[in-house]
Amino acid sequence: MIPTHENRMASAHYSRMGHQECDRIHMATLEILERTGVDVHDEKARRILVAGGASVDGIRIRIPETMVTRALNLAPRRLTLYDRNKKPAIRAWGHNTYYGGGSDCLTVLDHRTGERRDPLLDDVVAAARVMDSLPEIDFVMSLFLPKDVDQRIYDRYQMEVMLNHTTKPIVFVSPDFEGCVAAVEMCEAVAGGAGAFRRHPFATCYINVTSGLVANEEALQKCIYLAEKGLPQLWIPLNAGGVNSPATIAGCMASMNAGILLGVVLSQLVREGAPIAVPGWNGGPYNLKTMVGNYVLADEQGVPTSMGKHYDLPVFGLGGATDGKVLDHQAGMECTISLMTALLHGANIVHDVGFMDSGLQGSLQLQVMANETIGFLRAATRGVVVDDETLALDAIDEVGPTGSFLQHAHTMRHYKEPFYSTLFDKGPYSQWEKNGRLTLEDKAAKVVDEIIEKHTVAPLPEDVRQKIKAIVKREQEWIDRAHP
Repeated sequence: MIPTHENRMASAHYSRMGHQECDRIHMATLEILERTGVDVHDEKARRILVAGGASVDGIRIRIPETMVTRALNLAPRRLTLYDRNKKPAIRAWGHNTYYGGGSDCLTVLDHRTGERRDPLLDDVVAAARVMDSLPEIDFVMSLFLPKDVDQRIYDRYQMEVMLNHTTKPIVFVSPDFEGCVAAVEMCEAVAGGAGAFRRHPFATCYINVTSGLVANEEALQKCIYLAEKGLPQLWIPLNAGGVNSPATIAGCMASMNAGILLGVVLSQLVREGAPIAVPGWNGGPYNLKTMVGNYVLADEQGVPTSMGKHYDLPVFGLGGATDGKVLDHQAGMECTISLMTALLHGANIVHDVGFMDSGLQGSLQLQVMANETIGFLRAATRGVVVDDETLALDAIDEVGPTGSFLQHAHTMRHYKEPFYSTLFDKGPYSQWEKNGRLTLEDKAAKVVDEIIEKHTVAPLPEDVRQKIKAIVKREQEWIDRAHP
């Protein structure tokens, strides 16, 4: 059995909405799809949907309930991602929860200086190595948008870095359809061919969709392409309540859900059984006080994940982020709360660990701190084994009321099982003083430096490295010709 962070026994769960609320939102979504429809900005997607039974009026597509029901019956309940060595690493179903970074932050909170600066490709390398090293981080994303590469194809350079600097699963983002194709080509080069990558996918595309009622061309092209190849995709329309959808949670979620179900329908029309995950964040009111796209808001917590669970589909969630700008109490609170709600609701693939300032800033220190928090939360919510061994009645009788369990064989068998923090200070004040009065930020910065200095990843074969590099070179030459 390959160990992954799956839920092996009953543990603490929570649902923001019950069956009645979810079913009513579903029924409202069906009315929106039939009555209002969704703007579909791709001709091929419109043809596929119309051939499947939808009606069309210009770019407006209306989908009947029968198409939705059929698609939900066909879409897989499981989405499995492997590591580079073809071992299962993410089993995205049920209440299994896995955490990873985010992508494309425009600035870095430098762990050495504490200052905010522009990211470089070396920062993407550092981020990949940090995420590869941290035991509670299950997948890798680029974290930063490097400024020292061609901004038109920055994602190709990110993908090359991630493939070379982690063996964990990768979630990639591409601003255009061609970038998605190039990323898949790189993965196929690593896997040893298209069939090998389809059988053991170690990367998946996070598809940003304009909104619940507007499906942009690039997103639709990616959906069709990935479904045709039988590869998993993360189909993520997001709404801003009060801006492009109603300000109420129910109205925002229902209209967002229309775009979600459109993606499910389209993917299953292209290829029955094509794996697809749905969003586990947004679906609630925007911050109308600041008009800033915040990453951690109270009202939306758990709402879209509850809908994903209602459909029994894999959920791509968000956690470990903060809208704070420095590593203060706000950062710690929002990071922990978002990790906790994602875990309790059962979001499966939870990204954006290490995000700050509404996704504009990334922090490797915060990733290290969140890694410790995730370990604590997993221990705090996992099921409790109650059997003859754990009840320890014979040991209790043997030691009696006044004896010590410190040297007992039962303690020797089990003392390593609890969660012991390696970063949080749990010792006496005198020991903290002796160790240099280090703050959590100080210790996290030291861990980042140690990982960057010492952590290594098994290199790809040289011929594979050259194939990946050739794809990036081809993309650079293509963009230079297309946009001289």
